Amino acid sequence: MLLVELQEHEPGKPVPLSVPQRDLLRTIKPPITVTAADDSNGEYILHPGSTVGAVEIGDLSVLIKPKVGIPHLLWMASYAIGKVNFRIEDFRFDGADSLPDVLAFALVAHARRAFSRGLLHGYLTQEEALYTVRGRIRFDEQIRRRFSLPLPVEVQYDEFTEDILANCLVKAAAQQLRRFRLRSRKTKNDLGWIAGILDNVSLVEFSPSNVPTVTFDRLNDHYRSVVELSRLVLRHSAFESSRGKVRASGFLMDMNQVFQEFVTVAVREQLRLSERTFGEYWICSLDKVGLVHLRPDLVWRSANHPIFVGDAKYKRITSTDFPNADIYQMLAYCTAANLTS
Repeated sequence: MLLVELQEHEPGKPVPLSVPQRDLLRTIKPPITVTAADDSNGEYILHPGSTVGAVEIGDLSVLIKPKVGIPHLLWMASYAIGKVNFRIEDFRFDGADSLPDVLAFALVAHARRAFSRGLLHGYLTQEEALYTVRGRIRFDEQIRRRFSLPLPVEVQYDEFTEDILANCLVKAAAQQLRRFRLRSRKTKNDLGWIAGILDNVSLVEFSPSNVPTVTFDRLNDHYRSVVELSRLVLRHSAFESSRGKVRASGFLMDMNQVFQEFVTVAVREQLRLSERTFGEYWICSLDKVGLVHLRPDLVWRSANHPIFVGDAKYKRITSTDFPNADIYQMLAYCTAANLTS
């Protein structure tokens, strides 16, 4: 097994890659740049850019460490997606230097805390054809499907079950993390414990771009931390592909996106504004015909008109290649939004 350790925004040393490994690395999102090394047959230089996380392709394992540290990264990402204010200590796992390991450790710890009060149950609406009446008879479906047959009866009823969204998210996240080569055998076994506890819960495949949210109240608030950690895992475990017999999977995060989402949520919370009033969902044009589109990271709207625009930057402030580039970008935003001060 070949282990490659990289640092965010820093190119690595030349490493030997097979053609399927090279091609799979070039298809992942967020991207990792793969370039052939000079005068090296079959060796390539990997440059992660702002991408951090872990990728496994066959017998190749690539770990990309964030410069801010894994605990701080996960703290920011968790707050950004669920406004859960974890402690930095929640993500400190001695000996772990990869995101999947730390996340697995944190997920198990918060699952134990949540499950200590018993599995969460809820009511789910079920529609079935039964030989006894349960709940409400669906007369329209009975006539359409059965015509003159009295049995079975099309019914709709509410079932009190543990097979609810919150438990499905936790089970799916634990299953996703079990696919990685975790360095701690105990943590991997603990993920199996989560799967065993949730044996009667459906294993659902969630799209990384559309992981559902859970509404919390006083009855299920003790589930908040484990659910939001599960959503974090499912949002970023997006890479799953293959080239012939070589399979690849990964947990990757774009630091630019994480930082932008964190700043947006943090500022919105401090200003006590709604998502509709403060966010990034406003696209403007710099030219009259609408060909040059701009999308500021931070937009404060009043009566559907911007009164403030801003940009979140996760990078070094100074740049010798393009001095004052950020100022020019803000000038374009203010011009397009017609802001004078």
